[in-house]
Amino acid sequence: MSRRLDRKRAILVQRLSIAVAALWILYVLMALFNASGSTSSPRTGNPVLTNFSAIKGEIARIRVTQADGAYTLVKGDEGWVLAESGNYPVIQDQIDTLLAGLETLSWGERRTSTPERMSFLSLGDPREDGNGTLVEVFASDGAKTAEMITGRRNQYTYARMPDEMIAFRVRGELPPMRTREAWLDLDIVDIEPSAVSAVRLTDGSGQSVYLTREPGSDARSFRPAPPYQDYVVTNPLAVSTTALAVTRLAPLDVKPVEELTGRAVSRHISQTFDGLEIDLRAWQQDDGFWVTFRAIEAGEGARRARTINDRAEPYAFRLTEYDWQEFAPDISRLVEPAAEEIAPLPPSDFQP
Repeated sequence: MSRRLDRKRAILVQRLSIAVAALWILYVLMALFNASGSTSSPRTGNPVLTNFSAIKGEIARIRVTQADGAYTLVKGDEGWVLAESGNYPVIQDQIDTLLAGLETLSWGERRTSTPERMSFLSLGDPREDGNGTLVEVFASDGAKTAEMITGRRNQYTYARMPDEMIAFRVRGELPPMRTREAWLDLDIVDIEPSAVSAVRLTDGSGQSVYLTREPGSDARSFRPAPPYQDYVVTNPLAVSTTALAVTRLAPLDVKPVEELTGRAVSRHISQTFDGLEIDLRAWQQDDGFWVTFRAIEAGEGARRARTINDRAEPYAFRLTEYDWQEFAPDISRLVEPAAEEIAPLPPSDFQP
């Protein structure tokens, strides 16, 4: 009986010890992010960028700096572009979210004023290899009109002024700004798989093939067409994969086409039942796997082709190696010439 009581007391003591330790950790965390002992501040409720509403119409560029690099959003005549990507257009919704966020962002609770603790809130100065994000706003004359360092921890957004060591939780939303590529509007070609009627391929060895299918047929219905009608499909899955590759075109990055070197290693021309053609070339470069493409459309309208070419023709687009391979297949692994029929030899006693 006494042993059972001793065991219960030991379990109780253990649980109480865990509870005390948890409370102590909670206390330390609260002290860590509220070194002054108070979350109230005269700033609470006020805009983070006090003059942003007044200068919003004069903004010419926004520079975002992180420890591993920086990029610049520039307001052009036809919309916002990314300077470091050859002035490629950015996603308008994200720009709208950024501008609205910068205008409405307000100070919340004060968190800490200890420099060593800024990194816990992702507010380290990126110019000193810190983990925060520096946002700087410039007018058309080059003057800096607003700036802040911001960061996220869990579901909360934090901010501070670059020349101050006072961190606040802030109220409002900002778009993700961690990577330059996340801003690029790379949704250029929108073709349904059922719309693709044919594909013409030329691989690195110079071998070519033309594949077609009938309207309403499935993805594995592509067959060699004249002048390749005597070829046979050896890998139906690989044929359908490359034939419909344009419907899955998903670029990761972009750069001016002038930065490509050498020659394209393959050509992939997709055709749709309603007359749109995407002429794509695949390039293998030291910095990855790239494609260039242009659209061709018959008729006076040709609106789809113009829309695509306005965005695509001046640029090269980086793909994953896996996706790139779909545009640069080895044709000998897709089809092969049909074996020639050889007439059987006549019997030995055959008399003409």
